[in-house]
Amino acid sequence: MYKSSELELDKLLSVVVERNASDLHLKVGEPPVIRVDSKLIRLDNYQVLSEESITDMANVMMNERQRELFKSQQDLDLSYSFKDNVRFRVNVYVEQSKIGVALRTIPNKIRSLEELGLPPVLRTFTEHKQGLVLFTGPVGHGKSTAMASLVNEINEKRSEHILTIEDPVEFILRPSSSIITQREVSVDTPNFAQSLKAALREDINVLLVGEMRDLESISAALTLAETGHLIFGTLHTNDASQTVDRIIDVFPALQQGQIRGQLASVLLGIVSLRLLPKIGGGRVPAYEILMANHAVRNVIRDNKSFEINNIIHTNLESGMVPMDKVLALLVKQGLVELDVAQGYARDNDYFLSLIR
Repeated sequence: MYKSSELELDKLLSVVVERNASDLHLKVGEPPVIRVDSKLIRLDNYQVLSEESITDMANVMMNERQRELFKSQQDLDLSYSFKDNVRFRVNVYVEQSKIGVALRTIPNKIRSLEELGLPPVLRTFTEHKQGLVLFTGPVGHGKSTAMASLVNEINEKRSEHILTIEDPVEFILRPSSSIITQREVSVDTPNFAQSLKAALREDINVLLVGEMRDLESISAALTLAETGHLIFGTLHTNDASQTVDRIIDVFPALQQGQIRGQLASVLLGIVSLRLLPKIGGGRVPAYEILMANHAVRNVIRDNKSFEINNIIHTNLESGMVPMDKVLALLVKQGLVELDVAQGYARDNDYFLSLIR
């Protein structure tokens, strides 16, 4: 039905793979656009895309049920497999009554912390049997990749039942010492909240939640962490203190005191990630790490999350890391330009003092 469109899509995805691009954008009236090392590049030697061609390429990637969902919702997340098991996370959307598509490359291999440039202290989270570990930061800055790395370490070292709930499923986990269940929202389950509730009846040990996006899913994740499960989840927040506030604020005021106590008791840590353009090509991670200790739990219970940043700075020996310190180190190592790192700094004066 869409044979010519499938060939056109294959041609574009081949370019993405060959140029090691992270993203591909298809917009009506524009040539295709790829993102390489955080920079957008127009493929000017390619024809300007029509609405018909984008619609047909989108239909190649969607099954019948997904086409119906997109028609009713006007946006849809899904995954798409290309040749040699190259996979993409896809968002199909409507913009000014015209269709658009954004695709993000999902690496084939689940890389180790060392390969990702992340500190080994994160490995301590895999040693727990229960609790909540949160990864935060903007879209496309490595949250899912880091979580997959840690969950795969558990898969290789422990005999557990690991469940992932994602929209869509990104990294495919291959069973090793553990058994793996991977559920995709809108394909295997209607939404995050329902699948999280069902997880209580599925005899799981470890859960990866692609996104904790509303009161129901956050509440269910906290309950699972409290009832003997190890939970890894993501939030689109900037740092540890904002993450705590976001979780608490999603609940009605009368419940917030109870939720502070619940979060304080289950939280293991918060990792905030940024991927920065690297001098010479590629990207390099910067990170803030909060390890939940007695002081952290107290400030959460006492509604003093603004003190979390100070706790991070005064507990470096326990594995906590301020973002500004990592940014400064990347500049001093010649990996990142000063102005690039400075754009991500939380405290500009402190950051510059570390450079001098």
